[in-house]
Amino acid sequence: MSIIDTNTNMIINTNQYNDSKIKQLAENANNKKDDKELLKACQDFEAIFTHILLKSMRSTIPESELIEKTTATEMFEDMYDQELATTLSKGQNGLGIAQMLYNQMKRNI
Repeated sequence: MSIIDTNTNMIINTNQYNDSKIKQLAENANNKKDDKELLKACQDFEAIFTHILLKSMRSTIPESELIEKTTATEMFEDMYDQELATTLSKGQNGLGIAQMLYNQMKRNI
């Protein structure tokens, strides 16, 4: 069966999302490779969350006349926040969100 994604007007094949395939993926979740992939996904989620947090924090800082706010400055700040978020989430413990998510998802899989 196929459905059409209304956002992109692309046809999506739903045959690949059958119950047996999902059950098989759930049964294979105990593999070490799957554990690494799950941890990576949790760390990526933490990085996205941290980036949004940093971006929100930066928006609360009043603008100064000392440094002009240009498009280049905004791009630099956004790229810096993104890299900082990624580095924080890949660290030993990061904010701890990734590890909590990993532990919760590991129990439920």
